[in-house]
Amino acid sequence: MIPEEYGGAGLPLSAGAVILEEIHRSGGNTGACHAQMYTMGTLLRHGSDTQKRYLPGIADGSLRLQAFGVTEPNSSTDTGALQTTAKREGDNYVINGQKIWTSRAEHSDLMILLARTAPITEGTKKTSGLSVLLVDMREALGKGMTVRPIRTMMNHSATEVFFDNLLVPTANLIGDEGKGFHYILSGMNSERILIAAECIGDAKWLINKAVNYANDRTVFGRPIGQNQGVQFPIAKAYANMRATELMAQEALRLYEEGKNPGAEANMAKMLASDASNEAANVAIQTHGGFGFAEKYDIEQKFRETRLYQVAPISTNLILSYLSEHVLGLPRSY
Repeated sequence: MIPEEYGGAGLPLSAGAVILEEIHRSGGNTGACHAQMYTMGTLLRHGSDTQKRYLPGIADGSLRLQAFGVTEPNSSTDTGALQTTAKREGDNYVINGQKIWTSRAEHSDLMILLARTAPITEGTKKTSGLSVLLVDMREALGKGMTVRPIRTMMNHSATEVFFDNLLVPTANLIGDEGKGFHYILSGMNSERILIAAECIGDAKWLINKAVNYANDRTVFGRPIGQNQGVQFPIAKAYANMRATELMAQEALRLYEEGKNPGAEANMAKMLASDASNEAANVAIQTHGGFGFAEKYDIEQKFRETRLYQVAPISTNLILSYLSEHVLGLPRSY
């Protein structure tokens, strides 16, 4: 998704979606690489020519832009309430605060950091006064930045990051000061669509596992897949996965036409996370006790795909978005 002029392949979002889906459909997980597809978008769309010098390194793999420093312990998805501050002092910003669930910060050279450069004042939105900074983690670690891993039920290399008077050059400000929230939002639709592709891949892998096992496993002298009690849940999961594909394709079409498919991207992500979660439950149930055995890999994929009900945005927040912005219902939060 990085243009050829910066050493990238210049492929569209749909190509990225195909790649991520295929990795998951093959039983893998793209947690180690997917963030680079949408975090670098902020730099690509809003960075200065000087800042874009990092793009060729990101394209050829010599630089890793995985860390996305937004979420905080006390703000969660209420981004306007974040408390990490960036105070301008001469030619530097002084960063103080904490981020959490900053995946792969241990394995990243650069970080896209959202911090407050101006306090909240009466009559202004909470999201005003937020700015985006490009942090060179190779220089920051041990000099005001500390990264601590968080052990979780699946491997996304989750971390928390602490800032203690970290100096970041003012030249690393991406775009205009105070407009950072909008820069971050501009990449959210692509993130939702790519996560949907991952979930669709997971659902396909899990459904395929369930079908193969239902055909091969014989109990009472017949394959268990001959029983409608086994067939129907698998067929239902398949139908839901296929319907989700159509929503994801619609979101991709609108995105690549230059439109703002906020509703479609959010619905694709929500429906895909539901479809993959349903397929995981069906695969566990079809395999019975063997679904919990490491040998069959079902338990690992079950744990991995459960994440998408919660992150990168929870199902409830998507429903709130649709209620307010699509259906015209009163804001609930």
